[in-house]
Amino acid sequence: MTQNIDKVRPSAPEPADLPRQRTAPPATPFWRRPWMIPLWIVTAAFLYLQVNPFVGTPEAEAPVPPHDGFPAYYPLLIIHIIAGTITMLAVCLQVWPKLRRRNPGLHRWTGRIYVVACVIAAVLGLILVPFAPVPGQVGVTMATVLWFAFSIAGWVAARRNRWAKHRRYMLYSFALVMNNVWGLFIVRSALEMGFTGDITYLLETARWFGWVVNLMLVQWWLNRTARRPVERPADRVFVKA
Repeated sequence: MTQNIDKVRPSAPEPADLPRQRTAPPATPFWRRPWMIPLWIVTAAFLYLQVNPFVGTPEAEAPVPPHDGFPAYYPLLIIHIIAGTITMLAVCLQVWPKLRRRNPGLHRWTGRIYVVACVIAAVLGLILVPFAPVPGQVGVTMATVLWFAFSIAGWVAARRNRWAKHRRYMLYSFALVMNNVWGLFIVRSALEMGFTGDITYLLETARWFGWVVNLMLVQWWLNRTARRPVERPADRVFVKA
């Protein structure tokens, strides 16, 4: 009787039948990703130089172009600056590989915050750009439209689980939001070195150079890493052995 019971009793699953659990990968050495700290330093310096002149400054004393007949200009500019600051801080978290792998939930939430702030900053930027200096207006407008479009496209791709497209579009968005750093660097460096040429060419260069070069660099990086497997949310959940 005992022998018959043993025959019908289900056997314990073999190790091969058990669901496999991935072990946490070893930490990537800092020298493999040395760009995160410089990115944060450059972003912090840029935000300080751009935001500080407006902190506690009344409209009459703020460094803004003439905007007669548009009383909402300054309040909208302040909202644009706040939203732009949020996008630059959020995008630094978005491109941080360790955060993306170890805390995908935080990555998703900062991504949502980034997209919302991007929409606000981009729409207000397009409203305000007619009051900016004429040199560079076309470059700023194109960069803003592309930034808005790629950010929305990246969000839509994530919603549809198209992770390769999501990565591509959000890297384009990162390149475009960081183009402002180039503009500030070019103008300030030229003026500090005693630039005596036509200011029109300087402003045009500053407004085009940053986002065009950034997009080229991102495209080079995408081509260079094209053979790498694309991480999916499931791939980012690891179980310690």
